[in-house]
Amino acid sequence: MKKYLVTLAKVLVFLIVLFEWMRVVFAFYHWQLIDVEQIPYAEVLKGFLKSLPLDVATACYVMVLPAIAMFVGVCVNKYTKFKWMRWYFYVVIAVYILIVIGEMGVYGEWRTKLNCNVLRYLKNPVEVISAASTTLTVELASMWLAFTLMFCWWYVKWIEPTDKLDDSRKSYWFSYPVGLMLSFGFLLLGIRGGFNKKPICASSGCFSNYKLANVISVNPAYNLVENMINANHLDERSDFNCMDSETAGNITRLTYKTDCDSTAYHISNIERPNIMVILLESWSADLIESLVGDPGVTPNFHELEKEGLLFTNIYASDNHTEQAQANVFSGFPGLPLTAVTNHPEKYHALPSLLKPMDSLGYYTSYYYGGELGYGNILPYLEHAGFDKIVEHKDVDAGFHSGKLGYHDTDMLPWVAKQLAGQPEPFFTAVLTQSSRSPYDYPRILGKLEWTKLESDFMNSAHYADFALKLFMETAKTQTWYDNTIFVFVADHSHVTEKNYPLESFEYHHIPLLVVGEPLQDTLRGKTFDKICNSFDFPATLLSQFGVKHDEFIWSKNVFNNCYRPFAYFEHDDGFGWKTDEGEYIYSGQYGPTNVLLPDEARDSIVEQGKAFMQHHFELFSGY
Repeated sequence: MKKYLVTLAKVLVFLIVLFEWMRVVFAFYHWQLIDVEQIPYAEVLKGFLKSLPLDVATACYVMVLPAIAMFVGVCVNKYTKFKWMRWYFYVVIAVYILIVIGEMGVYGEWRTKLNCNVLRYLKNPVEVISAASTTLTVELASMWLAFTLMFCWWYVKWIEPTDKLDDSRKSYWFSYPVGLMLSFGFLLLGIRGGFNKKPICASSGCFSNYKLANVISVNPAYNLVENMINANHLDERSDFNCMDSETAGNITRLTYKTDCDSTAYHISNIERPNIMVILLESWSADLIESLVGDPGVTPNFHELEKEGLLFTNIYASDNHTEQAQANVFSGFPGLPLTAVTNHPEKYHALPSLLKPMDSLGYYTSYYYGGELGYGNILPYLEHAGFDKIVEHKDVDAGFHSGKLGYHDTDMLPWVAKQLAGQPEPFFTAVLTQSSRSPYDYPRILGKLEWTKLESDFMNSAHYADFALKLFMETAKTQTWYDNTIFVFVADHSHVTEKNYPLESFEYHHIPLLVVGEPLQDTLRGKTFDKICNSFDFPATLLSQFGVKHDEFIWSKNVFNNCYRPFAYFEHDDGFGWKTDEGEYIYSGQYGPTNVLLPDEARDSIVEQGKAFMQHHFELFSGY
């Protein structure tokens, strides 16, 4: 049994070295972010020590199967060969390195660890590959192959069990019972994380006030599996169960309750204007000079502001395009862990803005230059009831296609011309795509050289802004232009050179601009400064037509004279909550954090947000 125990120890060390090596690779890959965020190097190094308990737990999980196989093999025949086990570890090595490499790419784009929200995109692997630049794909694939081959060779060369592991049958100390207790006792203890009162979990690897230091420290495989298990038990989740269900519902209803229902002003000077919604892919408020951005990134949007109504305090409730569809067309806030578009069985519970627009006599259409299968967007849009849906395969205009579809400078002017053939009034949405990775837009503009981080994204937004200029120039030549209200709104935000953390309102701050010939003169060049969400769009629009919106229970008419401002966003295991009094971020693991609230209002506002999240999650689970 001595060689058996020594072999297990060697495997443990091998796995720990694998984990630490890939941690070094991750840190070096994102070294620029470490410098930009001014994370002390000592803090990064500390993460290598703090990561050990979770690494040991991960290794012990991996070792259970080979430990059992080797023990049984030795008991049956001391000359049992264990070369077959190399295939098990080949898979372990390849999968683990793939997880790390995937997380390296994901963190660069979304500033989050690899989780089930990201993995749901694997349902459409072609789209995933298309969303990454060819250079990045080759770079990451080469790293995966090189490190996988290196560790597989090392395992066979130095770690693989010998043909004979039983060399001391007569020794008391290494007899079968003692060997069994020592090996499996240690494995169980490692899996549990020691003798602590609570078993180890992914958050045990978090030790720093710097998010990236924690990302580097937390074992990505353990985190991913834990996240997937939690996501697969949506109905059993307790992270958001902060109070009894009735209390959560009552507090949420009081949060939405208003003392009157009267619209402060109407945006259009005609009764039934065309409504054109331009969903701006990944646009952050950081891109807009009049909000918090730097001059020169979106100059054409800035020009439009002079004749429009700019919302200065609006936030996206989610982080992905498919969630945004439910925001805008169903008034449905984003959810942690999952997206409602991935649950067709729950579509029946979602209201659709298209139905009341249809009853008002509107023809409805949706245009996108890419493929709408990504994120289950197409089934949702079809269920929502658009009269016409046009995507990449439906466009035969001879345009050059990028990896994701037709570029905005081609697609947007084309859409403007297509609308001439639609009945009026119409409600039309178009989703842009060039400001989305892999940013293979045509390089027809000068490069923004001053951007340090996210240069590709910032320049893609600069290009998309130029496409908006071409779109509006084409629209002005169309017969439908004079009767059309344009709503430019981001589907969600994106990390910019300002590098705001995902768990912040600064990150989720987005632009919304209303412009068009029918816009009331009193609103031109003005701003709307109240706190609101993109999922407030359906209730606000329907109120402009005097249509009841009771079925849109999460959406608010922000132009209501008695409107009570608040905003919400979801993140992986929690949410953000913001009112006029202040804001806070909530985590299922850590509770309220980053609390910026006055002492006298803190408890009540914290309860508001917790009740909203719990009630929202419970209703969704029951659909």
